[in-house]
Amino acid sequence: MACNASKTPLLRAIAKRGYAANVCPRPVGDTSAINVNVLENKLVVATADATVPVSRVSIVLRAGSRNESYDTQGASHLLRLAGTLSTQNSTAFAIARHIQQVGGTLTTWGDRELVGYTVETTSDNVETGLRYLQDLVRPAFKPWELTDNAKTLLNQLNAVTTEQRAIELAHKAAFRTGLGNSIYIPRFQLGRLSTESLLHYVASTFNAGNAAVVGVGIDNNTLSGFAQTLDFPGKGGSGKSGAPNYYGGDARKDTAGNRATVAVVGQGGAALNHKEALTFAILQQAVGAGASTAHGKPGGIFGEAVSCAGDAPVSLKAINASYADAGLFGFVASAGASDIGKAVDFLVRALKSGSVSEKDVSRGKALLKARIIGKYASDGGLIKEIGRQAALSRTVLDADTIVAAIDGITQQQVQEAAKKVAGSKLSVGAIGNLANVPYASDLA
Repeated sequence: MACNASKTPLLRAIAKRGYAANVCPRPVGDTSAINVNVLENKLVVATADATVPVSRVSIVLRAGSRNESYDTQGASHLLRLAGTLSTQNSTAFAIARHIQQVGGTLTTWGDRELVGYTVETTSDNVETGLRYLQDLVRPAFKPWELTDNAKTLLNQLNAVTTEQRAIELAHKAAFRTGLGNSIYIPRFQLGRLSTESLLHYVASTFNAGNAAVVGVGIDNNTLSGFAQTLDFPGKGGSGKSGAPNYYGGDARKDTAGNRATVAVVGQGGAALNHKEALTFAILQQAVGAGASTAHGKPGGIFGEAVSCAGDAPVSLKAINASYADAGLFGFVASAGASDIGKAVDFLVRALKSGSVSEKDVSRGKALLKARIIGKYASDGGLIKEIGRQAALSRTVLDADTIVAAIDGITQQQVQEAAKKVAGSKLSVGAIGNLANVPYASDLA
């Protein structure tokens, strides 16, 4: 999710569309020129060469929800909100006003491992963007601003889809704490996180060894000089959290209505093991990550399983959540309360079959390569991709290297990944009318 520091005026939206129409699409080869260097303070700096009129710079920190304790649950959610709040050096009004004056935007994003702040400006105004991006590593969390934004947090919680809620519950069942912490603040924590506890969380996660500074459309020397000026509140090392334990089991929430949404996952691949992560990514596409056409049905064994479950409409998506040292693989399905049990049963049979055909693997490779190339060909997708890689692995792979690695993965390796999921204890996250939803022990 993203928080905008300023709304996009209509005229600027038109101007941005003009840029998109006038700039020729960049070949994938141009995005492969990625420069990575590590400063003396262990801060990683990565840039991608791009001849575009818009520069994007991100500060990415390993400050996601896996680092939260019970008392600080929701802190990472508030860090994502911090892009619209005052810092120790600038007020919220000053940040929004000055970035608006140069036609820029400031957005934040985050997940279980990372929190990122991205500023986007025209290339000749990049210094203004960097000036206020620099301030975000020193948030203030003024009490009155936290109070004023309580309704914003509540609205964001209300906007979370049932599919995402089921996935959050599946993580809770799988890991309990750490990676089991939700990326959204729990409702019981609304208004309870104090300025002191948030600043303590920042001090424990915001340090140079825990961060990366990445840019697209900006010179590496310029960005390295900017990175050296960053004054992180934490002075410790990498701040890595402990390795997660996988438990499995159930996390369920009954609600009114006649529909149910269920996420079922087993153990997947870790992101830092690039070969394993790519193998599970291929498996995700091979089993049927989603419909390839509008109003179409998923392909692969998941699509076949849904067809066997009957004529009742079932919304289905494969899950491949890959983290630095752990992963989850499975599916999330939504259907009528009377039909969900049968659909889950057929989908679990497909998940535990451990069999993937050569045809499915070939299709999975093609779909994954198209997805990777699409990310690297888009400035917005590229900066997030290199930011994630730089912060987690302290290096960045170019598109050609990843595509070559995908080609080198065999059908047998994909089947071994499928068998790893099939042999693991399943975790179930379910929300809705759960009268017919089986428990994890029933799916073994």
